[in-house]
Amino acid sequence: MSPKYLHIPFIIIAFTLSFTPGCSSKGDRKEAQAAHHQTAKSTPSVGAQQPALQTAQAARPVLVSHTSVPGAKTASLADVAELRVASVVNISTEKVINSGQRPYGQDPFFNPFFRRQAPPHPRRARALGSGVIVSRDGLVITNNHVVDQASSIKVSTQGGKEFKASIVGRDPKTDVAVLRLDASPKELAELSPIPFGDSSRLRLADTVLAIGNPFGLGHTVTMGIVSAKGRANVGIVDYEDFIQTDAAINPGNSGGALINTNGELVGINTAILSKSGGYQGIGFAIPSNMVRNIMDGLVSNGVVIRGWLGVIIQNLSGDLSKMLALPVSRGVVVADVQKGSPAEKGGFLRGDVVVAMNGKPIADSTTLRNRVAAMGEGKSSTFDVYRQKQRLTLTVTLGRQPGTMAPGKLPGNALSGLSLSELNHQLRRKYQIDPAVDEGIVITVVSPGSPAARSGLREGDVVMEINRHAVTSLKAFEAAYSTSAKRILLLINRQGQTFYQILSK
Repeated sequence: MSPKYLHIPFIIIAFTLSFTPGCSSKGDRKEAQAAHHQTAKSTPSVGAQQPALQTAQAARPVLVSHTSVPGAKTASLADVAELRVASVVNISTEKVINSGQRPYGQDPFFNPFFRRQAPPHPRRARALGSGVIVSRDGLVITNNHVVDQASSIKVSTQGGKEFKASIVGRDPKTDVAVLRLDASPKELAELSPIPFGDSSRLRLADTVLAIGNPFGLGHTVTMGIVSAKGRANVGIVDYEDFIQTDAAINPGNSGGALINTNGELVGINTAILSKSGGYQGIGFAIPSNMVRNIMDGLVSNGVVIRGWLGVIIQNLSGDLSKMLALPVSRGVVVADVQKGSPAEKGGFLRGDVVVAMNGKPIADSTTLRNRVAAMGEGKSSTFDVYRQKQRLTLTVTLGRQPGTMAPGKLPGNALSGLSLSELNHQLRRKYQIDPAVDEGIVITVVSPGSPAARSGLREGDVVMEINRHAVTSLKAFEAAYSTSAKRILLLINRQGQTFYQILSK
């Protein structure tokens, strides 16, 4: 039969059924409609279950409870999406970039050709992204790359309200940033924060919704499934434990919400794997459990204080297990132990194989690295290790990951709003630092509107000297700053140009 005639049998069947006894009578239709209305009344609406307003506390952000959407499990996806789209915001940023950057970076071979180059002149660039309201007191989670180097940030809600926002803290190592809305108590009461879900409970093929601002179009909802969990070594950030999803994620979705069918936040959409620059079925989201830990650290300290063990590690392979005569085939091999590290003090030896941390199995080096970092400084942890064929339990008090200084640690307020890190290969490549600069500390975060920002310091600046003394480490910088007088002289290298900067404490 030709395709264009496929509708004829359905017409004949419909005509026959209309004269068949017991088929779709008016009485039956009325009963069905009545039953539908009765069911609709008995099923709670997601939108009707808004959580009660809670009192804000200064110590911690006021989060909504996991039980704030009691009808979500029985509600349709449309109800869940309609409620949670109000929790996602559009973020518009403006940043100042220098248009006079040298075309060949900082390669010293080209120095003679650019000695008379005109100083760089700034120009403004705008970018769009997404964010998620997570607390009653106006905290918004987004991606670090959405607000990186932003001089101004505007946030708009689904209802069309616009707010200015300031950066509470940024964590480039996980691509998470926390903003705070500049809003009145009345405006805060009208916000729709989303409750955190437990991302560890996600299963493969679970249905998820992605909400964001793709291509600046505004609030958009797409649907997919959880394609994979624990994606690491993707090469996007330092600490990776991504949820992979096939929900459509496009440019502008960065910082948006990935929610489960209960209407809970289970991830922050971050990146896509694409050869075209657009959606190709593979998107990555930061798990909500990691996001919440990062947020707590940024709100409390302005920077994430990660735990440090002090070991060089690698995955245990089958062949390596046989060569070491081990009774296990999965775990993490300690290739070296750093001198003076918490691991050395806790009894770790080269060749130990870690199979569990705090009673939970460890299958690979990424898992161990993430768990140690998430524990934080000063926390006591137990490690189950195999030393040859003997299983041991070591107890270690974790230290602080080297190269991290919280903004508020230094006395005075001249450098408030700064995060500093020791110069390394990754930072040199990221900020295109002049190869001639062989020591110093790098400014990795400058909060807009902070005293440090007003003094003229910028992200990517390298502090080479303080009060005419070379800066070789964060400890040296802190010591020199603490003992300095009311005025401080810094020697700064910015994109290959060196100059002095005077600050008042």
